[in-house]
Amino acid sequence: MKNQTHAMLFGLGAVLLWSTVATAFKLSLRELSPVQMLLVACVASVVVIGLVLVVQGRWRQVFSLRRGQYLQSLLMGLINPCLYYFLLFGAFDRLPAQEAQPLNYTWALVLAYLSVPFLGQRLRRADIIAGLICYSGVVVIATRGEVLSLTFSNPSGVAFALASTLVWASYWILATRDERDPVVGLFLNFVCGLPFIVLACGLTDGFAFDPGTAFYSALYVGIFEMGLAFVLWSYAMKRAENTSRISNLIFISPFLSLVFIYLILGEVILGSTYVGLGLIMAGLWVQQRKVRDKVAEAEAV
Repeated sequence: MKNQTHAMLFGLGAVLLWSTVATAFKLSLRELSPVQMLLVACVASVVVIGLVLVVQGRWRQVFSLRRGQYLQSLLMGLINPCLYYFLLFGAFDRLPAQEAQPLNYTWALVLAYLSVPFLGQRLRRADIIAGLICYSGVVVIATRGEVLSLTFSNPSGVAFALASTLVWASYWILATRDERDPVVGLFLNFVCGLPFIVLACGLTDGFAFDPGTAFYSALYVGIFEMGLAFVLWSYAMKRAENTSRISNLIFISPFLSLVFIYLILGEVILGSTYVGLGLIMAGLWVQQRKVRDKVAEAEAV
């Protein structure tokens, strides 16, 4: 049943959770390696999403898919959570949260560019302008304002962050052909990806997890960022009478995230971060404007 008020509340809940995870990433990575953090978070996410399916009465759907869809779950699980979160956590391990977090938001622009060769969509002038604006913001953040020097503060961290946007956009390109229920699909992706994460952790950093802030922060990431936030956002989109208004909520998240980064992590937010993030958000607004207008017109009919 459509209900815009409920949709807004679900959307705001998801945005609030997404706004806290950059801080949780850094708290966890103070003691855990990226692959150890990924293991803890993935286990927590599997448990939480599984409980959601049980409560919703959709657990049987996990066992009623076609054989090809289980193979699809395996392939998509290697992308998300395995590769995507390894790159994302690797970026946060190498960069301050205020730098890694804005760079990750450029995935929406990468999605638009990948949609041209893989989905046959046209590259609009707005996409080109948005790219110039967004990636100028990336340069400002990555060089900490020393744009003319083109000396990145941490080249490998920036590479990890930008690679994660490519992987995440590719994941959503594949998801356009996904006929599974979104929550069921996410659960199976994580279940199929988990054994590979366990293997990688065992071969590298091991399973020495001491209870403490880092461990509980990784649990938080798995429960909320990987699990409940996705469920809340799905509910928001299903209940929305106007999806463009819900989509606009995402622009709140990066700025609210800086508040948590400052208050909890104690990072001094650089002027270059504000400028770069502003450019990235402006570019995404340009890129999404016509899409939102078309959606609004379609929903008004």
